[in-house]
Amino acid sequence: MEGALEVVVLPVRDIEASKRFYAEQLGFTVDIDEPGFVQLTPVGSGCSVQVKPLAERQEFGVRPTLLLVVADVDAARAELAGRGVAVSPVSHYESTGVVEGRGGRWNSFVFFDDPDGYPWAIQERPAE
Repeated sequence: MEGALEVVVLPVRDIEASKRFYAEQLGFTVDIDEPGFVQLTPVGSGCSVQVKPLAERQEFGVRPTLLLVVADVDAARAELAGRGVAVSPVSHYESTGVVEGRGGRWNSFVFFDDPDGYPWAIQERPAE
């Protein structure tokens, strides 16, 4: 099967707070802003995020980690921190877990959560 991930739907408690976070703090483009849902897309991405109201009796279950891949993880971290996002230091994975500092190829990350606790990771891709 061939396909592309184009939309991730996130149930949220407060659509307006989520819209502000994704648009103002992360710099996503607001594609659709309708009653009941907002769709936003990271600049240069083929995948969007839709935030929709959390159903009254729906509970948050497994939280997917959403991952953005960037050319420069340090620049991405600085930009997000400058926008008020509580972002982790640049870190990498070792056999013991996540360790602060840059790693090897495809192994430099920063982490943060959105207002509803959805975890995000930003990963640096190799230069070549």
